[in-house]
Amino acid sequence: MEVRAKREDFLATLYWTQSIVERRNTMPMLANVLVEAGHGDVRVTATDLEVGVRGRLEAEVLKEGGVTLNAKKFYEIVREAPEETVQLKRLENEWVEIRSGRSVFRVVGLDAREFPQFPDIDAEKLTAAPASVLKEMIERTLFSVSTDETRYSLNGVFIEERERGRARMVATDGHRLALVERDLGVLGLEKGVILPRKGLGELKKVLEESESGMVSIGFKENMGLVVKENVQLFMRLIDGDFPDYDKVIPKDNPYVVKVEQGALLRSLRRVSILSSERYRGVKIDLKAGQVVISANNPDLGEATEEIEVEYEGKPMTVGFNARYLIDVLSVLGEGAGIELEVKDEVSPSLLRKRGDEGYLYVVMPMRL
Repeated sequence: MEVRAKREDFLATLYWTQSIVERRNTMPMLANVLVEAGHGDVRVTATDLEVGVRGRLEAEVLKEGGVTLNAKKFYEIVREAPEETVQLKRLENEWVEIRSGRSVFRVVGLDAREFPQFPDIDAEKLTAAPASVLKEMIERTLFSVSTDETRYSLNGVFIEERERGRARMVATDGHRLALVERDLGVLGLEKGVILPRKGLGELKKVLEESESGMVSIGFKENMGLVVKENVQLFMRLIDGDFPDYDKVIPKDNPYVVKVEQGALLRSLRRVSILSSERYRGVKIDLKAGQVVISANNPDLGEATEEIEVEYEGKPMTVGFNARYLIDVLSVLGEGAGIELEVKDEVSPSLLRKRGDEGYLYVVMPMRL
């Protein structure tokens, strides 16, 4: 194999592989990227067997074929290349030569035939979806995914089809739950599937590069695939049953606090400075027309702040983990109107963005 391509094109494609490859693993091949040349372009693939990415770039293909080489070192070599053109050539015994101007690198590769296979999903079975909508759905649920590896089915975001091209994403860690429903197109899912946290994190990066336009989404057996321009990202679906989330969504919280997102977010950030480092507990005292947020830490001190709200319910005090509220308020947009529906000191509360019927957030109270 021998190819010649622009340094910037190589660099842009290799960028997507860097957070996929594992520095420490039992399979040396997973630290490498697969570089395949043919038909006037080059494809670069990386995977950790759970998440994979493939990028495509235009190149002058002098000889078709494939090589694998260390992803981190290849990226660093291309990044520091002195000239605008980089040339790759496969040598004997899986060595690879990289040239740019007067710089020549010879690095050890591994047999390209041993690289894990990229899943093949028919392009006709992919669904076009708005990139900005998919990005928003990920942002508004991903922070609620559990990081407890023993609760495997909660280590991802559940996605299911609703009626008329609507899709719903749900994430929970057992203490809070985020649900968003949007028009995403017909995905062809017979039942809901669980998308892994790492895969969605990588997908969010791809979508952030260009929110405009469409992406293509597809599912096959235990794999999901998203295609955005010259980047393909696949992820292995989590095998497990997502809990019946509908049971934990409160239906009859009678007391409603109406407040501006920014005011509540900034207040929580300030007061939580003196909360417990581990539990981040804050008290919210509800009174007619105002809310008093406070934190008390015997080792540090105490903080109190009042903010004006619309509230006409009975006075009560509810404890929350401040981080759980800060996380959701941070993704709802500056200046949004927020409605916090509460029942009592021990029942789950429901947070909504005013005017958005497709989003809700359930958060359990804390005993303080």
